[in-house]
Amino acid sequence: MGERKVAAPRCAALVGPYLSGKTSLLEALLHATDATQRRGTVKDGTTVGDSSAEARARQMSTELTVAHTTYLGDPWIFIDCPGSIELATEATGALLAADAAVVVCEPDIDKAVMLGPLFKFLDDNAIPHMLFINKMDNATVRVRDLMEALQQVSQRPLVLRQVPIRAPEAESTVTGYVDLVSERAYAYKPGQASELIAMPETAREREADERQKLLERLADFDDALLEQLLSDAMPAKEEVYAQLARDLEQDLLVPVFLGAAERDHGVRRLLKALRHEVPQPAQTAERKGIAATGEPLAQVFKTVHAAHTGKLSLARIWRGQVTEGLVLNDVRVGGVVRLVGQQQQKVPAAVQGDVVGLARMEAIATGAVLSPSGRGEPGLAWPAPPPPVYALALHAEKRADEVKLTGALARLAEEDPALSAAFREETHELVLSGQGDIHLQIAVDRLRNRYNVPVATRPPQVAFKETIRRPHSLHTRFKRQSGGHGQFADIHIDIKPLPRGSGFVFGDSIVGGVVPKQYIPAVEEGVREYLKQGPLGFPVVDLSVTLTSGQFHAVDSSDMAFKTAGRQAMVEGLPQCEPVLLEPILQVEMTAPSAYTARVQRLASGRRGQLLGYDAREGWPGWDVVTAYMPASEIHDLIVELRSLSHGVGSYTARFDHLQELTGRAADKIVESRAAAAQ
Repeated sequence: MGERKVAAPRCAALVGPYLSGKTSLLEALLHATDATQRRGTVKDGTTVGDSSAEARARQMSTELTVAHTTYLGDPWIFIDCPGSIELATEATGALLAADAAVVVCEPDIDKAVMLGPLFKFLDDNAIPHMLFINKMDNATVRVRDLMEALQQVSQRPLVLRQVPIRAPEAESTVTGYVDLVSERAYAYKPGQASELIAMPETAREREADERQKLLERLADFDDALLEQLLSDAMPAKEEVYAQLARDLEQDLLVPVFLGAAERDHGVRRLLKALRHEVPQPAQTAERKGIAATGEPLAQVFKTVHAAHTGKLSLARIWRGQVTEGLVLNDVRVGGVVRLVGQQQQKVPAAVQGDVVGLARMEAIATGAVLSPSGRGEPGLAWPAPPPPVYALALHAEKRADEVKLTGALARLAEEDPALSAAFREETHELVLSGQGDIHLQIAVDRLRNRYNVPVATRPPQVAFKETIRRPHSLHTRFKRQSGGHGQFADIHIDIKPLPRGSGFVFGDSIVGGVVPKQYIPAVEEGVREYLKQGPLGFPVVDLSVTLTSGQFHAVDSSDMAFKTAGRQAMVEGLPQCEPVLLEPILQVEMTAPSAYTARVQRLASGRRGQLLGYDAREGWPGWDVVTAYMPASEIHDLIVELRSLSHGVGSYTARFDHLQELTGRAADKIVESRAAAAQ
């Protein structure tokens, strides 16, 4: 296997489920490449990544960590991505910027399903990826059984590159591995390169069997290799390595490696595979449809607002060279920095393949394609953020911080497009929306830690409304004498219910000028003012009010008098119309693997949902979509239970569909709660 001369930096994103050990793998990679003198641990809080207060408090990654290093003379950038499904948008950006991904998982068959959405994203975007099965030092499952489970969630064939060597006295203890291409056996040495050893007889039969499977899988994509196998000729190892590199570049298969990052097991073997098989930046640019020649081209995949350095736009350089002072998209680059965790090193220029921070590019958003001309590239289109599935109403604990809060939320949303904040007119609340409770709690912590804006949160209010069930007619007179001109208005109105969804309709049948035309809009204004909060305490909809008759006084009548009469008429009349509460009903589409469909249906029914059916999820083999009508009041923590029953991969989308009457004790409790809050 000959070495290649590498000039351009390559980038690999470390992705995988929460607790799979990505941050530990990053530490091991950096230590093995001499980028750090001491290997940090998550437990001790000494890692290069996860340095923020939010990450330390939770002992989990809460944002990307970019780290530059060098391995055997080749420059590398590793991006450690959060594993929580709620922070998946962070990983999305890193994957679109990378040459390849290292998917990290645990040797747990039950958790294999958690990789399904990640594999789907990688394959949909043709991103080359390897699988690193971590924590093999404590694995109790057989690798062949684990591979079967993992293959169920991968559309691309998984190709095992190693078989474990287990201790004779303890089958659960993995002491080394056999490389299936070189057919060499190695014993693990914690903190050091593995030691070449004679292949144990206990591993020889398994190695031969798995190597044959590897070659047969490669032959599916290479006719020359297939002919050799059919003629019982063994291909040269160099041919096998070359074919593996070609297939990885085209995302035709997924090489699978074994190891234990915390003990440095398998880390250097992974590094060698990355070095020899991961595509060059020029090849990645070609895959994305970027021309090889032209003006400098970069793309921002992450925005960071740092406390002391201001805004930093993390970008991958796809073509040319970017220097401080260069104008991209009409914005001057304020500086170019290289990152190792929180450490920043100023550099004079960034070349093709580099991942750097571009300083003080205030007008540039995440996903922006940067060039001197400002022209974009079709192959670098940025995905829309996922729809929110969880929300919290929030307000600053100190009234003086309200303005600061608005600015801080805007910066958080710029850093993380999966976050959004908006003021809901219906409930008069500022609502922060995102991908789950952890996601929003991290944002709340950042408001306090980074922007010194502590906030209080609560579940958002549901936008209940009310309507009427029967018509009513009434006569109202407003008369007040207070010296000089008085106030006088006399009206007759008809109040009638309308079909659901009609809103509010105002009309008049005045004849003979008993109420002058100039006063009729004032009556409507008074009516509308009252409808903002009806007898049950909620906005009133789906009714008509018709002004049928009335009287006026040439001196004492006025717009204000008729407006007051209109409001007074509604105060008197609407309680006589049998008011009833309306709750918003959403059409909800819940997605999950087909194995969980029955549980999802029970979940919907248990939340007062009306099941509308289920169908296969388009483009997702083995997944279903369950559709139901569900009350908005049952949606707040739906995602928590949905993920709980589907190993974290289920999700949903919801849209308003209609308003529905709510009666009985449930309605009474809502009205009582509203009345208590108004006191």
